[in-house]
Amino acid sequence: MTVKTGLSTLNPGQIKLMRSASYASVALAFTLISLKIWAWTMTDSVAILSSLADSLLDLIASIITFYAVKVAVSPADAEHRFGHGKSEGVSSLLQAFIITASALYVAGAAVIRFLAPMPINEPGIGLGVMMMSLVLTMGLVGFQRFVVARTGSLAISADAMHYKADLLTNLAVLGAIFFSYRLEWDVLDPLLGLLIAGFIFLGVRRIVLDAIDVLLDRELPEEDRQRIESVVLSNPEVFGLHDMRTRSSGLAEFIQFHLELDPNITLTEAHRISDEVEDEVRRAFPKAEVIIHSDPYGLPERRDSF
Repeated sequence: MTVKTGLSTLNPGQIKLMRSASYASVALAFTLISLKIWAWTMTDSVAILSSLADSLLDLIASIITFYAVKVAVSPADAEHRFGHGKSEGVSSLLQAFIITASALYVAGAAVIRFLAPMPINEPGIGLGVMMMSLVLTMGLVGFQRFVVARTGSLAISADAMHYKADLLTNLAVLGAIFFSYRLEWDVLDPLLGLLIAGFIFLGVRRIVLDAIDVLLDRELPEEDRQRIESVVLSNPEVFGLHDMRTRSSGLAEFIQFHLELDPNITLTEAHRISDEVEDEVRRAFPKAEVIIHSDPYGLPERRDSF
């Protein structure tokens, strides 16, 4: 059996991008909290208070992401021979709980405001702070999307999800402040808050499903499995393959299978063919660790039934 590891497929540039995204997330959270505390004390706006609470939860989630990325990019060691990629799955689940708490708080504040509408003080300050929050958050989300596209980081993707929700929150708060002041539509504030909470709940569902797939070793998508089989069988010296198993740990993928070869060739020849097949699979899946067990073609043995 031969192995070619894919646990260090992240190059230094990708690791630097992930760390930069986590630093930027924490820095933005601190900045937004400071701005919103000032805006809330000046306006007495429940909408801004809800946004402030959301930013406090964002800070907690960003700190979780920071440490998850730190662990995930660390190399495999004697106690974690498959690497530390699953820490991103754990991080995503924690963030999902935090985001859910944020959505529940926003929904609760919206119901309270709906039952007891209140005018907003100093709307100019509130509009200015929320506009600045919107611009800064858009910049961070754009950077996070770039990092996820380059690295496939699950933790950064989850972090980006709740900042995307913040974009809608900021827009809703801007609208609530403007219309509440100009048109005295106080009821618009709670209605928009409830819509934001619903959107956040939908985003949480996707984060949880992705995290569970990683933590429970879900197989790679069927199209990827078919692609692996096609690559393996393209070698003219390969007679077949069976018992293929695949999974993802967040930053890395793991592929293993039994390779069926001519029973009359030497062990050295079998090793050479296995190496060639590994190289081809790794070219198709650069993040993967590939494990191959060579079998004589036609040998009766117990095989997976699925």
